[in-house]
Amino acid sequence: MTPDQIFSLANLLAALAWLLLITLPRRPWVTRTVTRVAVPGLFAAAYVAIAALTFFGSAGGFSTLDGVARLFENRWLLLAGWLHYLAFDLLIGRWEVVDAQQRGVPHWLVVPCLFLTLMFGPAGWLLYRIVRAARST
Repeated sequence: MTPDQIFSLANLLAALAWLLLITLPRRPWVTRTVTRVAVPGLFAAAYVAIAALTFFGSAGGFSTLDGVARLFENRWLLLAGWLHYLAFDLLIGRWEVVDAQQRGVPHWLVVPCLFLTLMFGPAGWLLYRIVRAARST
């Protein structure tokens, strides 16, 4: 498979996982299996395989911004970086849903946080923390 094909498949799988998280947040198979283990695990396995096969010997590195830019000129490593984002953003979104359930935060207040977490990671986490804090006062 090409990086573009894997990218498309990963995005589709991520979209389905996020849709489940938004529409079926109280189903244990969604929060305990799909969004906690299965999908992030698949992304992690693909990430490890791609990184192991392409990272060493690649131009660039993590010590400077220019080095990171050179590293991500390699489409395989760019894909690995994308898979990293997909996995961790989904794990954060899953945490938001489970944490909200435990704290009694209504799901309708979490949905905008989930969308923001999907699109802009840390911004969604920050919004959820604000919503959570506002609900606990």
